[in-house]
Amino acid sequence: MKVILTGEYATLGSIGDIVTVASGYARNYLLPKGIAVQATKGNLKQYESMADAIAKKRSAVKADAEALAVKIGALDIGFIRKSGDEGKLFGSVTTMDIAAALKGEGYDIDKRYILLDDHLKALGTVTVPVKLHSEVVAKLTVRVESEEQIESAAAAAEAAAVEPAEETEAESGTESETVSEVAEEAAAE
Repeated sequence: MKVILTGEYATLGSIGDIVTVASGYARNYLLPKGIAVQATKGNLKQYESMADAIAKKRSAVKADAEALAVKIGALDIGFIRKSGDEGKLFGSVTTMDIAAALKGEGYDIDKRYILLDDHLKALGTVTVPVKLHSEVVAKLTVRVESEEQIESAAAAAEAAAVEPAEETEAESGTESETVSEVAEEAAAE
């Protein structure tokens, strides 16, 4: 059965496309959900007359998706998880986790559009494709770090902050001893 799509549908096409699908699929799913209309002569004439408006709408949607792709490409999403000695995670980072992190950054992206082949189960940095439009795919950087790495980095930073303070105290103590020694020598003379 031939149908005309009324919206973007990833597996079939975009607005105004005429596609051939199984008649049961069209009658039971596409037509009742409003994803498509039957390709009758009247509907074909209607969509032909709206072709310019559809083309403008397609280009506007694509431009919005490209602008969003640039913003998402600049993001660096980080996750902290427990891991073993070999860098394997106890658990994983899923598309749902990534979608929640994107929502926290202000981007409402459905988890189905995050094209992750398998859950992230190891530490490291991964570039994850995010499909925003049938022709636009953004590249999102996802970092997975272990709790132990974060704790050791925090401890190292704290130790580095403490060492200069101890050196300053030691230097000031050394200076006060030399001043007192000079004072004693002057008093002895």
